[in-house]
Amino acid sequence: MKIAIIDDYQDAFRGLNCAKQLAGHELMVFTDTEKDPAKLAARLQDAEIVVLTQQRSRMPRAVVEKLPKLKLLSQTGHNVYHIDIAACTEKGIVVSAGGRGNPNPTAELAWGLILAALRRIPQEVQRMKNGQWQGSVGTGLAGKTLGIYAYGRIGSLVANVGKAFGMRVWCWGREGSTTKAKAAGFEVASSREAFFAESDVISIHLPLNDGTRGIVTLEDLRRMKKSALIVNTSRAPIIAKDALVTALKAGRPGRAGIDVYEEEPVIGGNHPLVAMDNVVCTPHLGYVEEKTYESYYGTAVEQILAFASGKPVNVANPEVLKK
Repeated sequence: MKIAIIDDYQDAFRGLNCAKQLAGHELMVFTDTEKDPAKLAARLQDAEIVVLTQQRSRMPRAVVEKLPKLKLLSQTGHNVYHIDIAACTEKGIVVSAGGRGNPNPTAELAWGLILAALRRIPQEVQRMKNGQWQGSVGTGLAGKTLGIYAYGRIGSLVANVGKAFGMRVWCWGREGSTTKAKAAGFEVASSREAFFAESDVISIHLPLNDGTRGIVTLEDLRRMKKSALIVNTSRAPIIAKDALVTALKAGRPGRAGIDVYEEEPVIGGNHPLVAMDNVVCTPHLGYVEEKTYESYYGTAVEQILAFASGKPVNVANPEVLKK
């Protein structure tokens, strides 16, 4: 079968152990992202199976309907909000989406952004490259308040590190999240307003869905301290469109650490946050780590093999199997 792996930026798939299980199949690996639906459809027109690397490319009806040979979309991870499931079902295309990522790499990156922003590590590294010495005074963590929004698999790891650093850690989120935080011995903010106004660092760990899209508003951000830092390693649309840029320009909060963007990839520095000295930007590195890649792509390969054997797994559109 012809299998297309798309958005493999580092050309990592072919070097993974799981790729060996597809020996005998024709692999087409694309390391760039094609945003134009017509061009993406043309690129994939001969593919019988497409492996989607997370949500890097959307699969709308305009693409799905132009792929006559496509039989399976094998998604890395279980999120499918970027796929037109109805269109796939109508065309008889199975969508397999299974597996859960390792929370550790994203939690580690969140702390990388926190430390880099507060100690101005990127700026000081650049000063040394420019032949200069110290140019700033950093901000320490002990005694500061860390706000976790929300306390889940990743948020809990970030919270525990904050506690180890001697921070006051409190949480905000829905009832299920705050209940878990309380059970783990963490404080829950008295109100949403207090959470944003009193936190020195806020780290966002919410999944993106209809209920969380735009949940962090400009009003929330404007409540933050001028010295505060907000970190987002989840998904960009969780913060209302344009709200973060507007708030940072107004000085509340004073700093940000950002790993996610409304449109990815960001090429040529074409994003207002990249140009800001008070923002540390990374190119969506949260889950980009060897073991996580092996796990995510490993599940995608398992889904391909199961489909080839006539027993598809992790099917997001089970109705298609009744056709």
